[in-house]
Amino acid sequence: MTTNPQMKEFRSMFRGPLLTKADEGYDEARKVYNGMIDKHPSIIAQCTDLADVITAVNYGRDSGLPVAIRGDGHSGPGLGSVDNGLVIDLRYMKGIRVDPKSNTAQVQGGCTWGDVDHATHPFGLAAPGGFVSTTGVAGLTLGGGIGYLSRSVGLTIDSLMSADMVLADGHFVTASRNENPDLFWAIRGGGGNFGVVTSFEFRLHPVKSVFGGPMLWPMDHARDIMKKWRDYILKAPEEISGWFGMMIVPPAPPFPEKFHNKKMCAIVWCDRGTGDKVKKRFTNIQKEFGKPSIDFTGPIPWPALQTLFDDLLSPGLQWYWKSDFIKDLDDEAIDLHVKHGEQIPTTLSTVHFYPINGVVQKLHNKDTAFSYRDADFVQMIGAIDPDPANNDRMIKWARDYWQELHPYSSGGAYINMTMDDDQEQVRAAYRDNYERLVTVKDKYDPLNIFRINLNVKPSKGKVPGFKKVK
Repeated sequence: MTTNPQMKEFRSMFRGPLLTKADEGYDEARKVYNGMIDKHPSIIAQCTDLADVITAVNYGRDSGLPVAIRGDGHSGPGLGSVDNGLVIDLRYMKGIRVDPKSNTAQVQGGCTWGDVDHATHPFGLAAPGGFVSTTGVAGLTLGGGIGYLSRSVGLTIDSLMSADMVLADGHFVTASRNENPDLFWAIRGGGGNFGVVTSFEFRLHPVKSVFGGPMLWPMDHARDIMKKWRDYILKAPEEISGWFGMMIVPPAPPFPEKFHNKKMCAIVWCDRGTGDKVKKRFTNIQKEFGKPSIDFTGPIPWPALQTLFDDLLSPGLQWYWKSDFIKDLDDEAIDLHVKHGEQIPTTLSTVHFYPINGVVQKLHNKDTAFSYRDADFVQMIGAIDPDPANNDRMIKWARDYWQELHPYSSGGAYINMTMDDDQEQVRAAYRDNYERLVTVKDKYDPLNIFRINLNVKPSKGKVPGFKKVK
């Protein structure tokens, strides 16, 4: 039992588990998605409700401990944890309420996109998530949210209607277009800099099944396929999307054994169209791109597409990633991308190019904190492997790749795919929106309580005092 009066008060007011290094379950609770991260918090506060979040925020602020906010812990650099600090863990807060009359859903901050799909799919509805169902709702949303539906309905933040939040001073607020609109602007792309989001309200879209899945071609076709994909996706109807990637075929089903461990290029499609129109479209794609060596496309329930790569990308793998926004994916850059793609160092390492044209570009860069709506693509270089012994060489591959191609980019990184050794990229990620984010930070978190993130630092002006909320 602790004799610290402050900790005693914390325990008396907190309903969920409070885990310290001496408690059973601590080591399991501190794990995050990226096995490369090995942090040891002083306290893991596993919140069960809003009152727990308020209590935890107040304790973290008043104790002076560094505070990390954990949704599902999917962050590449492990920003949902912190050494010798307080983790405010939302994983017990998984409530979802779907309203099929208004096509909306209230989603608590500990949910994954798999949880959301499970709740919305029976109604033939979906919120625009990412590409892996184990990704946390909170982290993906606050960074912008790029996924299969981006071309047809926009980023995840474009379907965000409001967010319930606990601020650094312990106050509970709602951020929306009508309430605290400056805060609402900032959380749509500005990350976890401004408070703890306990609940999101999303507009849902009619998505039951799609026509999609991967097509794969030999690696020596990569230049040709990538160029054709670029030209196609820039002009394609908004209802179809598809990301291009280079990969090593995993030695496991459903991939045919003759392709195991071979380097190949791929397009993973998602088409919301229906009927003969879609059949005709994919007949034309096969003619235009050439018959793929592996073709897994077909009608597929939306949740099945979202979970397609979950088993390959299980928690605990070693992860290091780099990203860039790209406006002009010219032929010279494509040649360099293929050069590095041919050098993929480990079976799970990969590079992806996600299209963000279409509906994403119907808003302007200054409409939300996400500031690269003038880009057409996001590149993700993923160095991934189960064995830490491979970390050095796969990280070198990712860094060398990024270094050579960065001059061909739009100059900034997608914060959801940025490691914390890239803090200098934060300003570049927000471009002309950065100073406005600082203004919002000064108002809502001037002491930088929420700094375990890709941090927007407050200015050094006068800081108002905080009053603890009982």
